[in-house]
Amino acid sequence: MKDAPDLHTRIGAPPVFSDILSAAQRIKGHAVRTPLVECHALNERTGGRTFLKLESLQRTGAFKFRGAVNRLSRLADEGTTSVIAYSTGNHGQAIATAARIFSQKATIVMPKDAPKSKISRAEAAGAVIRFYDRSTESREEIAAQICQDQGGIIVPPGDDPAIIAGQGTVALEAVQDLQRLGLAPDVFLTPCGGGGLSAGCATVLNAISPATQLYAAEPADFNDTQRSLAADARLDIPDRKARSICDALLAPIPAELPFSINRLHLSGVVTAKDEDVMRAMRFALDEAKVLIEPGGAVALAAALQGQVDLKERVAIIVCSGGNVDADLISKLFE
Repeated sequence: MKDAPDLHTRIGAPPVFSDILSAAQRIKGHAVRTPLVECHALNERTGGRTFLKLESLQRTGAFKFRGAVNRLSRLADEGTTSVIAYSTGNHGQAIATAARIFSQKATIVMPKDAPKSKISRAEAAGAVIRFYDRSTESREEIAAQICQDQGGIIVPPGDDPAIIAGQGTVALEAVQDLQRLGLAPDVFLTPCGGGGLSAGCATVLNAISPATQLYAAEPADFNDTQRSLAADARLDIPDRKARSICDALLAPIPAELPFSINRLHLSGVVTAKDEDVMRAMRFALDEAKVLIEPGGAVALAAALQGQVDLKERVAIIVCSGGNVDADLISKLFE
């Protein structure tokens, strides 16, 4: 599948650095400035200095809250009272919570097999949930039909400049905090689903730390961005029935606007198998005393597997979420 020729006229131009600075001001007071923590156990493994950006401690448990607040606050300024989102869970929770903040009605299209904790938290925030089968139904088509029937504005997880700008504040904070230590990142490693987080971070790094190498990390069976970069065109994953414990990263194809940014700025894409992700989750729990969800741990898993050379280098590794169901937590101790 190739990029739609009218990409920028349909979904807006890519955000620039000033948009991320503006987003940082909009989310201030709503989002958490999450800690950047040096992981000495990982230093010993890699031979470098590694810092974890703990978005698992973000409000709603994932970085998605940043983009949601940035986008919905702008919609509130325009008088929008109803929003629709499609999500595997974290974007849905974020939109539901941000909608409550700005007194908006939220409808979230979520897969039937989304983690129960993510479903219940979106419902607790007041959202209406519409379930779908991710192997047979299109979440985009369902959202479009809801929009046609009920009205409102669709807020996608990636194809929105304001969403990408909000996610870019992850890198802005991390680089600023590293600079306060007198350091600059040689490597920035982040999980990747639809690509909005890596695209926002790429925009920041290109502006204030252009020498930094940016790597995206994907589940091994959902390496759509890796395949798309190799083909220089957006490609679906070959097996639409593939599964992974990394539920937050199961986008079958890169989002259009993020891919237009990532194709220009990513140094590469690495992958991790589910068993390596589980090991990374346990490593984070044992060594950093933090609980990270599978999708949030895929970049850490890739680093632990040595997929990016970190020896004698300074690296920022984004741990993008911490929403884990209890049954998966118990498996960490088996």
